[in-house]
Amino acid sequence: MSKADVIEYCLSFAGAYIDYPFGNVDDAERWTVIRCRGNKKIFACIYERGGRDYVSFKCDPTRSEFLRSVYKCLTPAYHLNKTHWSMIELSGDVPDDEIEVCITDSYELVKPKKL
Repeated sequence: MSKADVIEYCLSFAGAYIDYPFGNVDDAERWTVIRCRGNKKIFACIYERGGRDYVSFKCDPTRSEFLRSVYKCLTPAYHLNKTHWSMIELSGDVPDDEIEVCITDSYELVKPKKL
């Protein structure tokens, strides 16, 4: 799954929008943050680091622990709470459908009760 694919998938959720809170759009290592309209909570952070693309997502701690044991390229999130956030290297061993499940679960955890 490419960075563009992840962003497109994230924006398919009701009320999802892009934000760039950590610098301007032209920054080399810019973070594309996807938030929920209504409560402004983040459910995905997409960024490039060291020439590789990543997505960070919120996850139930028990599920995070399981996923981290299954996939080498799914690890505690960079610059986020390591208990509740994980990250996936997009060119790694996590299948696209599993990436989509992780993003969907993250959205479900943070979306407003009423959209």
